[in-house]
Amino acid sequence: MRIPIIVLFFLFQSLLFAQKPCEYSVNVTDSIGTLKETKSCLVYEKVFGNSTQLVFLSLLSDNGTPFLNLQIIQKSPDFITPKCLDKNSKVYVQLSNGKMYTFMSAVDNQCDQLIYNSTEKLNNRFLSANFLFLKDNFDDLKKFPISMMRLKLASDTQDYVLQKELHPEKVEGIFEPENFFINSFPCIE
Repeated sequence: MRIPIIVLFFLFQSLLFAQKPCEYSVNVTDSIGTLKETKSCLVYEKVFGNSTQLVFLSLLSDNGTPFLNLQIIQKSPDFITPKCLDKNSKVYVQLSNGKMYTFMSAVDNQCDQLIYNSTEKLNNRFLSANFLFLKDNFDDLKKFPISMMRLKLASDTQDYVLQKELHPEKVEGIFEPENFFINSFPCIE
């Protein structure tokens, strides 16, 4: 009787702590090397009136070198102030254990693109950029949730408080912004 209970206990533990399966938007290996990009995770949504702001993160691995990919999508019938990145732009994440990680912009002098949707009569701005990891020790990113994210742009700084679970209005699905690195980092190692 003891052995089946012990076996069930260990089976339950392995299921409880099992990693989620990796979902990739890019997973290519060829003669040049390997490029992997995790599926984008919505980490922030702001809907106010007719205006919407969405912030997505994904991780890239280019031949073992990790990158953080940031995408910001804004939609509004009104004028949207452009967001620009320069060589001093950074993404800061604060983990639940108090540690901070900094990511440096891999681009210089890049602004979001304005795309007008004549059907919906909306201004759309889209910014996509990669950020470089500054530390080689990623253990805390794999263990602790993100509590806050700060984006330092060329002329502005924005703070985002990340939720444990996000049920967005504009995008289908349920996202776990706090656990972005915990869920995604093993997929690019």
